[in-house]
Amino acid sequence: MPILWLFILIQLVLAIRVIVRFLSTTGGTTIVVEPRAWIPDGSISVVVPVFNEFDRLGSCLDKLIGCGREVREILVVDGGSTDGTQKIIQSYAQTDPRVRAIDATPTPAGWNGKAWNLECGLLASSPDSKWIATIDADVRVRPALLHAMVDHAQNRKVKALSVATKQELSDLASGIVHPSMLTTLVYRFGLPGNATKVVRDVQANGQCFLALRDLLIATNAFARARTSVCEDVTVARLIAKAGHRVGFYEAGELAVVRMHESWRQTWRNWPRSLTLRDGIAPRDNALGLAEVVFVQALPLALLIVLMLLGHASLQRSAAFGMNEILLLMRIGVLAGARRAYRNSAWTYWLSVFADLPVAAAILASALRRRHTWRGRPLVMTERIT
Repeated sequence: MPILWLFILIQLVLAIRVIVRFLSTTGGTTIVVEPRAWIPDGSISVVVPVFNEFDRLGSCLDKLIGCGREVREILVVDGGSTDGTQKIIQSYAQTDPRVRAIDATPTPAGWNGKAWNLECGLLASSPDSKWIATIDADVRVRPALLHAMVDHAQNRKVKALSVATKQELSDLASGIVHPSMLTTLVYRFGLPGNATKVVRDVQANGQCFLALRDLLIATNAFARARTSVCEDVTVARLIAKAGHRVGFYEAGELAVVRMHESWRQTWRNWPRSLTLRDGIAPRDNALGLAEVVFVQALPLALLIVLMLLGHASLQRSAAFGMNEILLLMRIGVLAGARRAYRNSAWTYWLSVFADLPVAAAILASALRRRHTWRGRPLVMTERIT
């Protein structure tokens, strides 16, 4: 079989997988505020893992202390900050008695810092709390968010869920890089708004996560994710492996996040976790990356090449038609994903041009044997059980 026909066949098979995934995840639900929903007072413990978050933690805590009486405590777990983060925690603890500082130093050997912070927060949480919510320091929540998350979990009969947070972009170049990276998740997992206990289909976002406290203890998920470079997805997959449905939902303006302060930070840091390399579903991860390369990243480049070479032959015409369809699908996804952003600039519509370098960056990150985060080396193992 000529190489071009083989390439077209691979694209076709992977494109069918992506299209079926899109169709199967349409019509999902969204987390909304239901004022009449009743959530018992003190039923939620919030865990905020931090490490050198001086510039962002104050905005996060400003929003969290505005939450209602359903929040029993706000545990800010510090992994050894050196930038004055502890002073911010102490200041808010004096303002609201629910805010409590947890010192998670030193991080034990064999643990990555965030997983250890989450484990310390879970162990320090009140056994009278039914739910654990983990909120990253870069997230700004509306007062009704946690109430709405618990209500949604109860209505959808899920024991764990996370939020597809609304994104804020920091600069024009981020409007190109960030949407391209976010789209790789859409191609691999489909649209938010659903719950599943099929491990390969699990989506999760540790920026804003909720689970039953007893379930986290029973599955020992934080501890088992201690060597993962994407502990949020690992925790969700472990819960799914235990037979529980895990949800992933949009929540509109209820949760807003600015992940990085520049496109350079996005480019440097996000590919590490986008690899989803944790040893739980290596075959499905590899197929997902192949979908990103062949279905999302290559069509535009191939169309340009075919236009330059001409496509008079049957093979080239078939390749041109296939990639034309895939590019139109990519533009449709771009239009649909616009709602994930609070402030996308005109550069958002150029993000399709970043797909090929983004795919290359994620593949390079997947092959890298060592990773660091804020100067700290990350522990990595090939298999998590």
